[in-house]
Amino acid sequence: YMQGKNGKILVITGTRPEIIKMAPIIRVLQKNDVPFSHAHIGQHYDYNMSQQFIEELGLPSPEYFLKVKRNSPSLQTSHIIGLTQKLIKRIKPSLVLVEGDTNTVLASSLAALKQKIPVGHVEAGLRSHDLRMPEEHNRRLVDHLSAYLYAPTMLAKMNLEFENVWGKIFVTGNTVVDAVMQHMPLAEAKSNIIDKIYFDEYALATLHRQENVDDFYTLRSLVKAFVNSPIPIVYPVHPRSLKRLQETKLWSLLFTSNNVQMLPPVGYLDFLVLLKNSRMVITDSGGVQEEATAPLMRKPVLVTRISTERPEAIKTGFAFVVGTESENITKMINYLLENTFNPPSFSPFGDGKAAERIVNAIMDELVNTTFERL
Repeated sequence: YMQGKNGKILVITGTRPEIIKMAPIIRVLQKNDVPFSHAHIGQHYDYNMSQQFIEELGLPSPEYFLKVKRNSPSLQTSHIIGLTQKLIKRIKPSLVLVEGDTNTVLASSLAALKQKIPVGHVEAGLRSHDLRMPEEHNRRLVDHLSAYLYAPTMLAKMNLEFENVWGKIFVTGNTVVDAVMQHMPLAEAKSNIIDKIYFDEYALATLHRQENVDDFYTLRSLVKAFVNSPIPIVYPVHPRSLKRLQETKLWSLLFTSNNVQMLPPVGYLDFLVLLKNSRMVITDSGGVQEEATAPLMRKPVLVTRISTERPEAIKTGFAFVVGTESENITKMINYLLENTFNPPSFSPFGDGKAAERIVNAIMDELVNTTFERL
């Protein structure tokens, strides 16, 4: 079947968040004996770090590990197109499966399209409507060239329908909820990060987005909010942020504050434990907005952006878009400290069975379709 293709799925990941969200899918593919290969493109981290991380999650090693030069986004994207094109030619998969909105996702989707291999996009249909974000460009483009779109929510499906995408849409839930449920027991068994935290009660903070970190005035406002926070802040510092903080002398403000405990970048399992033990989370990350809603977490999230591509978290009362002004952030922290936080017991992003739905949809399509429209 499949026009002489081999029925194999090529799973492509490029960053750690992609590995986390693909992990539940890889486990279901294994369980159902579906033939697949995993290729990891080292977009952010070196080989050893990614390899170690994949092993830590109990996943099989990727059969292919492609190294990418640290370049400008456009050069990096073209480099990944070249690498993945060769790989796709060699494997001749029936489907290329990607997740999210990075340069790896866009580049490998383009490489597949040019070789008439259909693309399945996990986490399709997210929109922030903020065109300053490179991720917004990437996810829009990938959604329009995918044959299969695995939308996490009904709202994501509506976004795709509104844009008249050509592919077939499935509402599956988000595999991030599966991932939290599968990895939390592992995290609690392996992590001792909580012994290193000075405070009994704290807010967990993360910052990495270009529009927050690369703008001095925005970064200064966020640092001010951390230093003046009415609850202590635990802040694992992202490498990009570290560089900017040191360049701008904001580092010493944080370093000398008794209110902020800075940590080096933490691994995923440590992060889950920090999130679980926190009172609230202050973040510009999309994935963290979802993780905080998982039934094992249920934490309030202050989103330090002017928009979010996860409005479901706001509608259900988990998240609050607070912008980047330090006064607004402090006001909202106070509000959460003074009021009972009572979100729903379910996550708006799914029930932990998203990976099963995605793999079932893939298996149905592989057997029943010849992908003629491509």
